[in-house]
Amino acid sequence: MSAEPPILVFDSGIGGLSVLRELRTVMPDRRFLYVADDAGFPYGGWEEAALRDRIVALFETLVADHRPLLAVIACNTASTLVLPALRARFSLPFVGTVPAVKPAAERSRSGLVSVLATPGTVKRDYTRALVSEFAQGKDVALVGSQRLATLAESHIRGERIDLDEIEAEIAPCFRERDGRRTDIVALACTHYPFLANAFRKVAPWPVDWLDPAEAIARQAARFLPDRPSTLPEGFDRAVFTGGAPDYPTRRLIHGFGLSCETP
Repeated sequence: MSAEPPILVFDSGIGGLSVLRELRTVMPDRRFLYVADDAGFPYGGWEEAALRDRIVALFETLVADHRPLLAVIACNTASTLVLPALRARFSLPFVGTVPAVKPAAERSRSGLVSVLATPGTVKRDYTRALVSEFAQGKDVALVGSQRLATLAESHIRGERIDLDEIEAEIAPCFRERDGRRTDIVALACTHYPFLANAFRKVAPWPVDWLDPAEAIARQAARFLPDRPSTLPEGFDRAVFTGGAPDYPTRRLIHGFGLSCETP
């Protein structure tokens, strides 16, 4: 293993691999530790206090065991809830993943914007504050899907998904007002980019599906000093809080160049 501490990438499941992919592109000379809290997945239905306590407790162990250079919370539901508590508790940089309301509002020509998220992200005061601050004059729909994160997990693992179910989940994103149509949908869950092709197939008209992963990676890179472009020895690693993952998940993780470890 490399002697250099890793960049820790945290998600409720395997959707955060969409962020890891961009982090590696922006920082190819770093090592990464991917942590999937599959024992707590999905986060959307958790009570806020219980979820906050769970994540902070997990990080007590993760920080002590791995001493990361930086932590990326590759989960909108967790980021909109727990970032202040993590930053207050630990003396390392935290980069969150929050709904891309500002860039979505800036890019929209029709003024009809949708934010496709989990129910937990939709109900957060943090999310509504983003809309109030950065989307004035825009008509923003916050759409909380009950099923998409789970469907995305199945799809990422190579299982077949029902396109009719996908269509039903994203249908509230598409609105028409006075001859205008929704023209941009911000993907406010890191699982959702893996379903982008399915979204395009079933969407009633073309829209811009906004994936914030690249912007998250650029932000994370700003916290780290420059260093020679020499990849440290060893492999990037993945830890699952639920223990050893099943074969399809291990195959996926290995495909991302990660070695699986038990917590």
